[in-house]
Formats: sequence, C-alpha cells, structure tokens
Amino acid sequence: MDPQQKKVALRAINYGLHVLTSADGDELSAAGVNWVSQMSFEPPLVAVGVKADSHTNEVIGRSGSFAVNVLSDDQLDIGKAFFRSTTVEGDTLNGHRFEPGPSTGSPLLVELPYWFEARVTDTVTRGDHTVYVAEVVDAGVRDESATPLLLRSTGMNYGG
Repeated sequence: MDPQQKKVALRAINYGLHVLTSADGDELSAAGVNWVSQMSFEPPLVAVGVKADSHTNEVIGRSGSFAVNVLSDDQLDIGKAFFRSTTVEGDTLNGHRFEPGPSTGSPLLVELPYWFEARVTDTVTRGDHTVYVAEVVDAGVRDESATPLLLRSTGMNYGG
C-alpha cells in the first residue's frame, strides 16, 4: 500500500469537529474530537474514537458515559481551546461555561448549538484509539439554525 495515497484517501472521509466531555464524580474531562458517527436509529447509537492515552479516555472508561458538544461553523476558536489539557475553574472548562448534562452529568458547553449525552454499551480497545459505541440517552438544541463545523473547512486534518 502506498502510504501517501492511503493518507489522502482516508482524509477524504467527512468529519465534524466536536468537543467530547465526560464526568466521573467531580473529575471532568474534555477533548476536541472528530471521529464521531451515528451507528443505529433504534436504539440510537453513536460511535466515537478517543485517543487511547488521553485523560478523556480514562474518564469515559470509568464513568461509562460522555457528551458530544457540536461546534458551529463559526466556533473554531472554541474548538481549539480543547486541543489541550482540561482546566476546570468554577463553571468553566478551558475558559468556556458549561452545565452538567441532565442524564450523565457530562459537561455541556452552553455556547455550542447542539449536544447529546450517551452511555457506553460496547468498547473496542485496539490501535491508538479506543472506540466507544454508546446509546444516546438525551439531546438538546440551542440554535437550530447553526451549521455544524466540518474539519475540512478548518484547514486542519486528523486521519490517514
């Protein structure tokens, strides 16, 4: 296999850019992610890929739940705040206000237009990312007119 062609082909898969959060008691974690996909209508299942050596992976592994906060196409700066370690100060994560999710307690970033909470049903630990399959247990919309941010439109890439 030609490594460059593999990289280009895999980067052609379309992804959004999201903030994945989780809570285990008072311990909170958040990370910028793009490997998120719906897997089933009934029950509503999603799959997310989380860097295996990350703090967020540890917290999800213990709590068995997470939230996906969807960035709008004008919120790249917010997304970039989550490409580093999580800092919690009062009701902010990395400088952005959150509230606990009603079903899992995972942080919901109040500036972002869409969110959903999910409980892990299956875990695949292989490679450098952990894949969580999870059932969506709650969801919310703060701004239905917002267009979700696509990784491709940021000029960044993650994959290949």
